Amino acid sequence: MTPRRTALRGAAALLALLGAATAHAQLDCELNGRSVNPADGSSTAGKTGLLRCKDRATGELQREEQVQNGVSMGLVRIYEKGKLAKEHTLNAKGNLQGRAREFSPTGRVLRDATYDDGQERGLVRSFYPDGRLRRAIFYPDTGSGSERASVEFTEHGQLSALRCADAPTLAPVVDDARLCGFTGTGPSQVELFDSRGTLRSRLSYVSGKRVRSQSFYDNGKTAAIDEIVGNQRTEQNYSSEGVKRREAVYLLVERASVRLREQAFSEKGALVRDQRWNSAGEPIVDDSYYLNGQPSSKSAYSGSGDTRTVEITEFYDSGQRAAQGRYQVVSRGRQIPVGTHQRFSEKGTLLAESTFDAKGRVTRERAWDENGELQRDDEVFEDGSKK
Repeated sequence: MTPRRTALRGAAALLALLGAATAHAQLDCELNGRSVNPADGSSTAGKTGLLRCKDRATGELQREEQVQNGVSMGLVRIYEKGKLAKEHTLNAKGNLQGRAREFSPTGRVLRDATYDDGQERGLVRSFYPDGRLRRAIFYPDTGSGSERASVEFTEHGQLSALRCADAPTLAPVVDDARLCGFTGTGPSQVELFDSRGTLRSRLSYVSGKRVRSQSFYDNGKTAAIDEIVGNQRTEQNYSSEGVKRREAVYLLVERASVRLREQAFSEKGALVRDQRWNSAGEPIVDDSYYLNGQPSSKSAYSGSGDTRTVEITEFYDSGQRAAQGRYQVVSRGRQIPVGTHQRFSEKGTLLAESTFDAKGRVTRERAWDENGELQRDDEVFEDGSKK
């Protein structure tokens, strides 16, 4: 790299580092006791030493940083109102390297991290002003640096969030071997709280995998439960009054899940819909119910692929059959009526009957009165005309 390019890069780095401070205050800077202007790359080009910048109006120290051959490289200290606020080290690329810390006005550490060429590595910790641990995150030693495990605490020291990895990584800051179920003594039991000290959820982990979670409303009643047993996962949702409103069961296969059953309940807990699927994700049952418990409709699927059909029966709220018919399942959400479809009175008397061909076109219509007397019998042609 030529001296001119080095000087330009060094000036750019210095400008970036000083940008936040100069946006609010006019700074006077000196390098090795001599006045320099970081905005002018020529004033620092090729120079090595300690750059110190002060607020022109108050004379308070704002920044100290090491410069090597015109490039900001080495220890950097940032001050606020004369007190050390941040301290870190820059490498030749201008990226964070090694330990970096942030401090409160009283000198307590607020954040403590380690960097490798700008990427966070290992345990990164943040603290409340009183010194209590606020958050701990573990970043792997290689790769992009995406976090693997983390834990958060409230100001009162109660656990508020937890993310487990595939192995314990947060010690000695947190015993995630116990929290994440790596001890071999069965599922862990973890409680999470909000800033007011209210219990928000209960979690269970086995070898870093969450196997159960239970969340709560402000009134302490269960809001949701998510549980894994074997290769099945069950989700339940509740109202704030504690009434179950939904339950879904999934089959866990490799990295995906297949829905097997889903139920919906009324505000008072009565079952209003029950749907089921096979392991291929195809529907096999779809039943709905009136609030009095009587069936509203029942759908039973059979066959596979292009030959799948569904038999649908509708009911009056008395439980008496109201209608029935068979449909060919053409695609998801689209059905074609086939065969004979019938409608009945609430007393069970056949009132109407329609016959459909394989293309879903009606070919015959018949109707009866309440006494069972035939009133109409029409043959229907392709154009809709009747004989």
